[in-house]
Amino acid sequence: QVQLVESGGGLVQAGGSLKLSCARSGRTFGTYAMGWFRRAPGKEREFVAAISWSGGSTNYADSVKGRFTISRDNAKNTVYLQMNSLKPEDTAVYYCAAGVIGPAKEVSQYYYWGQGTQVTVSS
Repeated sequence: QVQLVESGGGLVQAGGSLKLSCARSGRTFGTYAMGWFRRAPGKEREFVAAISWSGGSTNYADSVKGRFTISRDNAKNTVYLQMNSLKPEDTAVYYCAAGVIGPAKEVSQYYYWGQGTQVTVSS
């Protein structure tokens, strides 16, 4: 199986930046699209960003477009989410996920999930 472990979450002031990492282990020889999702307390999990296996295609939620950047380093089996100009409404648990198609927005297109990392943005 594929195991995913997120890191880099924490507390940051509004307007600040944070970079999340997601390391993949286990079945690392496969080709996977990767995505980031988030869930705030009492709300449904929502799409944030996704990237194709090659890194040539990306997809972003409108709420983060222009502020967040997804990237990957396949040699390190790691995907990143650079978050700039953070807002209090970005506060959530962030999850990375692995799928087998392009940078989809749908939860159903992903098969492996990490445990999540907490991001808290103070005002």
